[in-house]
Order: sequence, then structure tokens, then C-alpha cells
Amino acid sequence: MAKALRVLTWTMGIACVAIGFLHILLGNAAMPGIADAGPTVGSFGRFMGAVFAGYGVAWIRAARQAPVPARTVRRLAAVLLLGGLARVLSIVVDGRPHWFQLVLMAIELGLAPVYLWLADADERARGGSGSGVGSGSGAGAVERPRGGAQPTGA
Repeated sequence: MAKALRVLTWTMGIACVAIGFLHILLGNAAMPGIADAGPTVGSFGRFMGAVFAGYGVAWIRAARQAPVPARTVRRLAAVLLLGGLARVLSIVVDGRPHWFQLVLMAIELGLAPVYLWLADADERARGGSGSGVGSGSGAGAVERPRGGAQPTGA
């Protein structure tokens, strides 16, 4: 389970950074169904591409920590789930989007629970409590340097 979490976390991070930069570079052309939507949508899409790339960096940062911090994974998965739910709201309010948006919604709504389920797998595998408390991922937490001295018994 811990390996699956680490692989999925890396994969999510790399995919989000790549997709984010694709949106920055291609603008409207990166989004099926809105290629000729105009400069306002293009500006918004490029901005959101930068935000999405930053979201990917957060996933990569989580994947690089040992153990992968459960609290961070839960927070990032919650954002993913919120994005999928926002697409559901959009369908209710605005109608059915391009088919590719439905695929993305399914991925978001399907993967978020997987991440929530696996969130503490690495902490549990390393003998942690699995609660995410004290994992170095909360506000004000101090991270251990990578490759630095480990506490006795770790």
C-alpha cells in the first residue's frame, strides 16, 4: 500500500505539472470544446494552468517526503474531490460539457477516495500512528532534512 501511495502521489504530481504547463503554453487549444472561446477565457485558462502546475508541485513535494505525509495527501485529495464536485455542480447548472470533461470528472471523483484511503499507508508502514499528526505536514511543523540523522529507533 505504501508503494502504491508513493507511485500514485508522484504520478499525480508529474501529471498536474505537465497539464498545467500545457494549459499555459496552449491556452484555449488545451481545452476540448473551447478552442475559439476568446482572449478572456484564454487568460483565465492560462492562469488556472499555473495554479494547476503549483498543485502538482505540492503533490511532488509530498511524494518526496519520507514518510509521505497523510495530512498533506488528505488535503490534496480533498481539493481533487472538490474539483470533481464542482464539475457535477456545473452539469446541474449549465448542462452537459464536452465528453472529455466527463472523463476528467470521473477520474477526479474516482481517484480522490483512493488517495483518502491510502493517505496514511506510508506512515503506517514506517511504524507511525497513521493519523498525520506530527508527520511534518501541518502548519508550523518542522521538517526533517532529507538524508539527515534519524532519531534513535527509527
